[in-house]
Amino acid sequence: MAKLTVKQLEALTSVDGGRTLRDGGGLTAKVRAGVRGITVLFRYEFKLHGTKRDHRLGSWPKKSLAQIRAERDEMRASVTKGIDPITALKVAKIEAQAAIIATIADAERESAENKTVTDLFEEWMRDGVSRQDGNAELRRSFSKDVLPVIGNKPLRDLTEKDLLTVLRSVKARGLNRAVVIRSKDIGQMLRWAEKRKPWRALMVDGNPADLIDVNKLLDHDYQEQRDRVLSIDEIRELRDIFARLEHDYDSLPVGQKYSGIRPVNPRVQCAVWICLSTLCRIGELLKSEWRHVDLEKGTWLIPANATKGHKGKRQDHHVFLSSFAVKQFKRLKDESGHTPFCFPSKDESNHVDTKTVSKLIGDRQCYFKNRRKPLPGRHHDDSLVLSQGNSREWTPHDLRRTGATMMQELGVTLEIIDRCQNHLLGGSKVRRHYLHYDYAKEKIEAWNILGQHLATIFACASHRCRENSCNC
Repeated sequence: MAKLTVKQLEALTSVDGGRTLRDGGGLTAKVRAGVRGITVLFRYEFKLHGTKRDHRLGSWPKKSLAQIRAERDEMRASVTKGIDPITALKVAKIEAQAAIIATIADAERESAENKTVTDLFEEWMRDGVSRQDGNAELRRSFSKDVLPVIGNKPLRDLTEKDLLTVLRSVKARGLNRAVVIRSKDIGQMLRWAEKRKPWRALMVDGNPADLIDVNKLLDHDYQEQRDRVLSIDEIRELRDIFARLEHDYDSLPVGQKYSGIRPVNPRVQCAVWICLSTLCRIGELLKSEWRHVDLEKGTWLIPANATKGHKGKRQDHHVFLSSFAVKQFKRLKDESGHTPFCFPSKDESNHVDTKTVSKLIGDRQCYFKNRRKPLPGRHHDDSLVLSQGNSREWTPHDLRRTGATMMQELGVTLEIIDRCQNHLLGGSKVRRHYLHYDYAKEKIEAWNILGQHLATIFACASHRCRENSCNC
């Protein structure tokens, strides 16, 4: 039987539709004429164990004639060996699929084994940690100090030395507190990973954070628990510094103002005295809105969602403003009363970052910093260093502690001081459930006592008080 040729197939027309062609060796074909032209469907006919069978081999011209014959020859070789070629094809497909699955599994296993610190960080941020600011500070600090150093490191290769490198780079900037915070955050992330797949398997040698003794990285005089309290003399000194900076700057000729030390922003000054007189946290103050401040009634509401603490354990805080505190809020309102926020951002669409005041105050105490040069766009002087640098650096949070200590010295009970600070008090759940007296009267009295004391301090000049032995 003469074999088919490509020319014969190309010469077929619609007239040949339905015609059966034979190529020999069990290869048959049927001509089909359709709207898209001529298609020739090939089949391989064979007999195995006394039974006639056939199998489709595809169509021409989609497959070439040579390709169709090659597939027929493979199947015919199987038949010669007594092997069902159709079953053999199914087995081959199964084996190919198994090979693909094995390759994918190997790739996934290799990918899991090579997961990096950045991969862990992103999953931890998504599923493992939820902080009050939406993890914004975590992402900022890791993006700045951690991920650029060890982010591309496979977790299985992470060592104690890698973590020390991160912490020492932070310490080199003189940021003892930041070293402690980074160490705690990294440790929290790695402890989370220890309990979960696939991270657990990548830490078979243990958690490298457990080997870090952060105290060895800190300055000998560093105290994790701050106890800084401003003295009365320091409060007066700070008042005088604010006034002197404004006077000196205003006295400079116009051409020299650029090189002079700028005065402390009035909003920052107000924040300082409000923190001192109300015992509020600086972050709570910087989030405050004018709709929550009633200067006629002398009240300020700090909503639960703006207070510090875990979700479900926060509580609204009602602050009763002394005359001293009202005066500061009135001065602040002259600055920002045209906006919804007491401390608006530059575009006035939101409040400022809650670290703004702390940074501004810290930048004016470079005496205590380890900075080789000014940070871009930031102050770099010692204008707010108190007691000639003989005392430690002071922060806005120290004002809260200072005010509370003053209340204690003025005879206010510890329980009322705690309530003025909006501390979540302990005690049995039954007691908290049934006892709902808010101690408003006692808190008003405490804040007024503190405000009167501060007003007396402000009314005296430092040198005159020393000369006349003033008891204020």
